[in-house]
Amino acid sequence: MLRTTGGSTVSHYEGSTFLCTKTNVIGLLDVFTPATSLEEFNDVYLVTHLMGADLNNIVKCQKLTDDHVQFLIYQILRGLKYIHSADIIHRDLKPSNLAVNEDCELKILDFGLARHTDDEMTGYVATRWYRAPEIMLNWMHYNMTVDIWSVGCIMAELLTGRTLFPGTDHINQLQQIMRLTGTPPDSVISRMPSHEARNYINSLPQMPKRNFADVFVGANPLAVDLLEKMLVLDTDKRITASETLAHPYFSQYHDPDDEPESEPYDQSFESRELEIEEWKRLTYEEVCSFEPLPFDGDEMES
Repeated sequence: MLRTTGGSTVSHYEGSTFLCTKTNVIGLLDVFTPATSLEEFNDVYLVTHLMGADLNNIVKCQKLTDDHVQFLIYQILRGLKYIHSADIIHRDLKPSNLAVNEDCELKILDFGLARHTDDEMTGYVATRWYRAPEIMLNWMHYNMTVDIWSVGCIMAELLTGRTLFPGTDHINQLQQIMRLTGTPPDSVISRMPSHEARNYINSLPQMPKRNFADVFVGANPLAVDLLEKMLVLDTDKRITASETLAHPYFSQYHDPDDEPESEPYDQSFESRELEIEEWKRLTYEEVCSFEPLPFDGDEMES
């Protein structure tokens, strides 16, 4: 349920409608309100897929096999390809924002921090443990691969059963990251627009990159190779969602014809400067005119 308290409600509601039900992104199946008039309109109910648990609960309860990890991470990346093709960055991927049903089918949830790629960004996004280092070092300028970093952290957690970078604050978080990846080269440091960030990195002792095979002992070598491509400090060299899907680790699932993309997301409505009552009217009209998706037995089962 959402309460109509202003423009942000409309933004998140209308933003949800770009999500298609045939992807690994939570779908908007229906929207309704108990109100029978604009004057009574205060609440909006969004109907989505019923999912059994989130990935955080699953990781805590059982040790996952490599087959499980492949299937779950593939689905996250398939959903990310769709989201990124709409020019949207999720910015808060973590196990508790990934819902899984009894058939191990996964949907990405919670777009409360999602932003269009053209928007100015803030450093205070994403749960710290899954936060890309450039968010902490660069704050205002980053790209879609911040989500890929988060997936790398999630994948490592599924493989080991432990949080990869459980930082106690953002400084400790960076230190834990660099103990694995090594300190960034001068070519990366020189591109950091923040003078303070450059000074901080230069003040650190040089740390070499660790051998990922030594960190993820016993893991599928293809999984280790993929992790090395996702957990890269240089965002220009970090693998994209589309590229990850073609990685050999997902060879049994990868199908370019079944990895959909979205039309670019039109966020022009968010630039309107309207009074709250006008936002309320627009939301009410949208709810009243919303047409539920036709019934699809297979989709309801998923």
